[in-house]
Amino acid sequence: MELMKNDRCFVCGPDNNAGLRAVFQRDNQRHLAFGRVCLAEAFQGWRGRVHGGVLAALLDEACIYASLGLGGDPVTADLQVRYLLPVPCDREVTLFGEVVEWRKKLVKAQSRLVLDGQIHAEGQARILLLR
Repeated sequence: MELMKNDRCFVCGPDNNAGLRAVFQRDNQRHLAFGRVCLAEAFQGWRGRVHGGVLAALLDEACIYASLGLGGDPVTADLQVRYLLPVPCDREVTLFGEVVEWRKKLVKAQSRLVLDGQIHAEGQARILLLR
């Protein structure tokens, strides 16, 4: 399945001036995703730290990107986030997503956000593949 252009997406859209503009790559054979983004001060929550909702959106997107090669349009049914360490603003973070289980229309995926070699947040998602 080829990713349809969505240039206005808040997380990955290059044409969304208010968005994060995260860049992702995929390995459709192994159902993996890899991304990077520098989180500007505009996404601050409390005192120089990135807002938790922004981190959740990035973890969600990594799970979706990992699911793209399975067919259908992936949409998140639910997402659980675990915040381990605060993420400072104006730092580049790395995102990883992977499919851990897949049954017809239901995908289970997990993701992690890494900074300086340490996991700062983790996500687990159930994703529906719409036809």
